[in-house]
Amino acid sequence: MIDGILWALADGGRWRNLPERFGPWQSVYDRFRNWIRRGLWDRILRHLQARRMHTGGIDWSLFCIDGSVVRAHQSAAGASKKKRRSASRATTPWAAARGASAPSCT
Repeated sequence: MIDGILWALADGGRWRNLPERFGPWQSVYDRFRNWIRRGLWDRILRHLQARRMHTGGIDWSLFCIDGSVVRAHQSAAGASKKKRRSASRATTPWAAARGASAPSCT
């Protein structure tokens, strides 16, 4: 289960691409979401960090964000703006006459 979760996260969170060897993607995703809600992943991270800190394995001055996977929206890059079409089309004379008449009961 953990291998399936880590595989899906490494694949960018595309759960439906999960290979069959990990079981149904819905089961892996549901277990992941359940563990997130219970705070299990946060506890695991804190525990692993504490173990590495006690052995001197973490240099906190080296922490950074890897910007190679951060994508900006196309409008942030100056993409051309699409012209907006008007919300309604021109009204035909017969539709205008019918719209101006008294409401009918059907």
